Amino acid sequence: MGGIDKNYIIEALGASSLAATTVPEQQKADRVGRLPGQPPVGFKQYAGYVTVNVTHGRALFYWFFEATTNPHQKPLLLWLNGGPGCSSIGYGQSEELGPFFPQKGKQPKLKFNSNSWNKAANLLFIESPVGVGFSYTNTTSDIGELGDTITALDSYNFLLGWFERFPQFKSHDFFIAGESYAGHYVPQLAELVVDKNKNATKDDYINIKGIMIGNAVLDDETDFKGLIDYAWDHAVISDALYSQIQKTCNFSTPNFNFTKECDDALDEYFSVYYIIDMYSLYAPTCVVDANTNSTTKPRNGRRMRRPLSGYDPCLSEYTELYLNRADVQKALHANVTKIPYPWAHCSDNITFWNDAPMSVLPIIKKLIAADQRVWIFSGDTDGRVPVTGTRYSLQKLGLTIKNDWTPWYTYNKQVGGWTVEYEGLTFVTVRGAGHEVPTFKPKQALQLVNHFLKDQKLPSQPF
Repeated sequence: MGGIDKNYIIEALGASSLAATTVPEQQKADRVGRLPGQPPVGFKQYAGYVTVNVTHGRALFYWFFEATTNPHQKPLLLWLNGGPGCSSIGYGQSEELGPFFPQKGKQPKLKFNSNSWNKAANLLFIESPVGVGFSYTNTTSDIGELGDTITALDSYNFLLGWFERFPQFKSHDFFIAGESYAGHYVPQLAELVVDKNKNATKDDYINIKGIMIGNAVLDDETDFKGLIDYAWDHAVISDALYSQIQKTCNFSTPNFNFTKECDDALDEYFSVYYIIDMYSLYAPTCVVDANTNSTTKPRNGRRMRRPLSGYDPCLSEYTELYLNRADVQKALHANVTKIPYPWAHCSDNITFWNDAPMSVLPIIKKLIAADQRVWIFSGDTDGRVPVTGTRYSLQKLGLTIKNDWTPWYTYNKQVGGWTVEYEGLTFVTVRGAGHEVPTFKPKQALQLVNHFLKDQKLPSQPF
């Protein structure tokens, strides 16, 4: 089973028992050997649970990979996926930037990702909030109280517990990255860390240095405006529907309290999600065998959820089949409470979201003022959280532009996209990438994260 955090040990066994459970033993309990179908690798991996609320029995599941080389010298990067209610193990690790990608076939098989981000950093994934993936709570009412605030607090408590278990990484530079609705998660967690650090003891201080967010949900008004403008500009909706949305929808309305006319128009817009993949506008959709046991189903996308991914549009099918295998769960120290539903990319149990600010732009400004490194990137073929909305949001920030709209180049001397360097923030587009940038442009994504972590500008000339 997964390691048990110190707070749980103290409460359940008494402080006198703590000495018997040393940090190395907790790490050893979470050490993952060779997974079913896994190719041999030279780096260490760990997985398990960290209790984030003892009274309610809330625990978050994590999967951690040391860097492929010199892990003691590399920074630590936490990756979060959005939803809200979607798994960073399912998307981030298994289909985007982690070391192991599940493959099609009756027998479990993993492909090593040659562009894994643990080439650049020690790489940590967590399934957050509780109710997502293998993360759980023993208090059923918790699921109905989920929202941005509790997600950030539980993730912060996770970090405190995880650093207790892995103290060798406490001194490392720490960064938080993510995509989509993690446009809320990432800056909110970073803000909480920065605020808590002001009065933290040496043991609880977290050495945070910056954040990076891709295709990020940042501001309701500009996100929705960009969503519709992008769809019209890319020939996804008609002139008539575009005009109808423009006339009936006020995207500055709090909590999306739209009129019936606006709702009807948006429903017509979202119907396109059933016939094309709006998360990667020019990619094919997955045609699923009618006999499949997969739990992946099309979603209308009103929440920032991702039903399909990758150049192989059925990639998510393989991930769900793999992570629902009993031998895989045992090897990962996962599902120790025997949750009564199959693992899925996005939780169907999370049907209500308690709180979410209309904009996280004030938090972005606060982080810039706190001298945190802030990069925002955008795949330009994503129609769900499109580059158009991101550009509107960044304009709303009102930051001074230092270097405007400069091409950046990849290792094969091709234009990878464009950059805008603001005072305190770097914006990067990734040419030809969908919602999950590392899935569609893996080499460019690895180049991007390397430059972000080293605080280096992307090359503006072929090299």
